[in-house]
Amino acid sequence: MTHSQLHWPSTDLEALKARLHRVDEFLIIQDLDGVCMGLVNDPLTRRIEPGYLHAVSRLKGRFFVLTNGEHIGCRGVNGIVDRALSESDAEPEDHGLYLPGLAAGGVQWQTAGGQVSHPGVEEAELEFLASIPARARVFLDHWLSARDLGLSGSALERLIDATVLDNRVSPTLNLNSLYRVLRDSLETYRQLQTDALGFMHQCLADAQALGLDDAFFIHLAPNQGSEAGVERLKPASETGAGTTDIQFMLRGAVKEAGVLALLNRYYGTRTGQYPLGEAFSVRQAPRSLEALITLAQDAFDPELMPVLVGVGDTLTSFPDKGHYQRGGSDRGFLTLLKALGDRFHTDSLALFVDSSGGEVARPGVLASELDTDPARALAGITDPEDPLKIDFVFTGGHHQYVSFFCDLAHGLTHPGGSIP
Repeated sequence: MTHSQLHWPSTDLEALKARLHRVDEFLIIQDLDGVCMGLVNDPLTRRIEPGYLHAVSRLKGRFFVLTNGEHIGCRGVNGIVDRALSESDAEPEDHGLYLPGLAAGGVQWQTAGGQVSHPGVEEAELEFLASIPARARVFLDHWLSARDLGLSGSALERLIDATVLDNRVSPTLNLNSLYRVLRDSLETYRQLQTDALGFMHQCLADAQALGLDDAFFIHLAPNQGSEAGVERLKPASETGAGTTDIQFMLRGAVKEAGVLALLNRYYGTRTGQYPLGEAFSVRQAPRSLEALITLAQDAFDPELMPVLVGVGDTLTSFPDKGHYQRGGSDRGFLTLLKALGDRFHTDSLALFVDSSGGEVARPGVLASELDTDPARALAGITDPEDPLKIDFVFTGGHHQYVSFFCDLAHGLTHPGGSIP
C-alpha cells in the first residue's frame, strides 16, 4: 500500500473550521492536559488561557471535557480556572466558566457553574480511595531513602509532593519530576516504574480483601495497549520517559464509557428524555467497544446524533516483533467516537494535538515531513495499519489548538444551547 492510499491527517485548520461552521449540531469531547494546556512536570504549575474559558462558555451545549484528571482538589482544573480569572471581574461559578463534563475517567461530573457530583460511586469506595495518597507517600519515602540520589531531605520531600497526586477519586503517582532526576540512570527509573506499579497492585489486593472485589483498576499513561483488560506499562527508553502516570481508578471510569454518558446528557437536555436513564453513569456501561456501540445504537435517536469531534494528545504506536503495540489514554474514546460516526452515518472527527513541546518527553509530529513521509512524521503516535484514523493534527501544540478553538467559537452564527 502506498502513502497516497493511506488515510493521513490534514493540517488544514481553516477547512476544519469551515466544516464545523456548516453543520447544524456538533459536539466536541475534549481531553485537557496537553490539549488546552501545556504538559508540565508539576501539575500545580499548569496554566489555562482566560480567552479559552470564555470560548468554552460560548460553546455551551456543544462542548464537554473528558479527562483522567479531576475538576476539584488542590491539583484539580478548577483551581487553574480560578487563577486564570483572578485578575478579571468574572466569577467562574456565576458566569458558567468552569469546564463542563466528566473527569477522573468519567466518575466526576461537573456543570459549567462548578457543581460537582460522583455518579455511581459508593461511600466505601470513596473512603478507600482517600487512604491511598498517605500510603503512596510512605512507599515513595522508603523507595527514595533507600537509594543514594544525592538529595537533601527537603528536596526529597518536594519530589514526593510533586509525585503523589491526592486526587479525590483517582489518586495518582505522577513520575515526571522523578524522571528528571533519574533520567541519566534509566535502569533505576525503570525499577521505579515497576515498583510503583507493584505498589498500586498491592492497593488493589487490599481493596479486594475488604470486599471491594471489582471496584478499582489501574490506568497507565502513556501505555502500550492492554492485554486481557490490563494496561501494559511502557518502560522508559533513550527517547522518552514511558509511563509517567499510574492512576488508581474506579472500575468503569474509562473514557470510552464517558462518551456514552456525555451523549446521554446531550440528548436529555435537548429532548427532556435521557435515553440511558437520567441516573446513568459510566459504571453501568459495558466494557467492550462493540457492546458500547450496540448500546448507543439501541438508545440514541440517529436523527439527533450530532457531528462528534474528539480531541486528544495521547496516542502511541510502536513496532514490536513484527506488529504494532498501540496505546495511549485517548485511543479508546477516539476509537469509539469514530465508530459511532460510522454506525450512525454521521460525520465524526478525531483531532490530535501534538503535546511534545511541553516539559514531558513524548513522541512528536515531524511537521516538515507530513506531506512527504507521513509514516515517519507520525512515528510513535500512529502507523500505516492503525485502525484509528486521525483526521486533523495540530502540529503547533496547545497554543495552536486554543487559537483555533477560540476562532471557532467566536465565528459561530448560533452559539451553544442550554446544557449547564
